[in-house]
Amino acid sequence: MSKETLILLYGGRSAEREVSVLSAESVMRAVNYSRFIVKTYFITKGGEFIKTQEFTDTPAEEEKLLTNDLAESYPKISPAAIYEKDAVVFPVLHGPMGEDGSIQGFLEILRLAYVGPNILSASSTMDKLLAKHVFEAVGVPQVPYVAAFADENQAEIAQEVVEKLEFPVFVKPANMGSSVGISKVDDLADLQPALSEAYKYDNRVVIEQGVDAREIECAVLGNNSDVSATLPGEVVKDVAFYDYDAKYIDNKITMAIPAQLDPEVVKIMRTNAEKAFRAIGGLGLARCDFFYTDKGEIFLNELNTMPGFTQWSMYPLLWDNMAL
Repeated sequence: MSKETLILLYGGRSAEREVSVLSAESVMRAVNYSRFIVKTYFITKGGEFIKTQEFTDTPAEEEKLLTNDLAESYPKISPAAIYEKDAVVFPVLHGPMGEDGSIQGFLEILRLAYVGPNILSASSTMDKLLAKHVFEAVGVPQVPYVAAFADENQAEIAQEVVEKLEFPVFVKPANMGSSVGISKVDDLADLQPALSEAYKYDNRVVIEQGVDAREIECAVLGNNSDVSATLPGEVVKDVAFYDYDAKYIDNKITMAIPAQLDPEVVKIMRTNAEKAFRAIGGLGLARCDFFYTDKGEIFLNELNTMPGFTQWSMYPLLWDNMAL
């Protein structure tokens, strides 16, 4: 039987290029090479497509995907040149221009099958403000928040924060993932610097109420009405704030899988994960992140439609646990 072709797209134009490379390397080693050959394409910071390696067998542990200067020594190709009849694309791309609907639209135009969300579900979850409205509509609880915009009166935004929220708060760009551009703010004096940092990545920002809570995550898999969520896992941190470096560079986290929770809490989280996934028209996969407070409150933090697949990423570990 001839093998099918799996096309891995990695790198990308967003600030999360490094995470994409780590995730893609994990995916290329997890592929069933008795069924697939893998062709890889690196997308540069400038958006150029470069054909990199092909694999017909499981790569050795020391094998790395080509990136940056090494990849850029290869000839650039037309983006449409990735097309191959009956191939399936795995766009292992994080952040803007990767999981915001843009690459999904490109693949739709090429009529290539692909893994993960469609245009609408990708774009609606990438935008934190839009996602909050969708989850509110289906009754999934979230932490209180204030919307901030770069072209509005910043003093009035600060006043709204004082009136509606309590410090500490978290300041997040609306269209960014993997904790890029996010700041924890402990008092009003630090709010504007945090907003200025977030505005570097997006002119629309979410200011969320900080909560003293455990960070719990569920992995979701399915399409339309056929959706399943895993038992939840817990992020156990050695740092005060689970930021980009803690996640991907320093690895100052461990994971408790499954999380030690009351069965009723587990049931609510799994139900809300599936409800949120259906609400955005989820396809393929997603990771739902929850806050669980010492008061017993359960808040949906976010839904990520292309979670990380690095060696420290929660999504694959949660499904591994379900197979035990």
